[in-house]
Amino acid sequence: MHTIASTGAAVDNWCMADPIATADRIDSYGAFWPYYLREHAKPRTRQIHYVGTTLMLLAFATFIVTGNVLWLLATPIAGYGFAWVGHFFIEHNKPATFKYPVWSFISDLRMYFTWLAGRLAGELKSAGV
Repeated sequence: MHTIASTGAAVDNWCMADPIATADRIDSYGAFWPYYLREHAKPRTRQIHYVGTTLMLLAFATFIVTGNVLWLLATPIAGYGFAWVGHFFIEHNKPATFKYPVWSFISDLRMYFTWLAGRLAGELKSAGV
């Protein structure tokens, strides 16, 4: 069960429709994480996120090593560009970044490193994916 901040109503995971498309807001990161995973239900969406996150991390590392600010500018383009393609053309939903930018960024990294560690399947199952 999760709580929607604007109403205080408790809802099951399966009916946590799309708070981004409504006036409702998720009130805690604990409630946001399962929502984030459900917004990445299709394996192809997650795969394209992994490509973007990898390129984002490489661009940022290259900026750190070289000091070339163009690599810093490439960081969000790589990360968000791939992710948004996945949402708009594969998952057919609106990226959570628009309403929850910080939690989305944290969750993207969490999903990526959880996947690398081989533990994402359990997280997806817990989220109802």
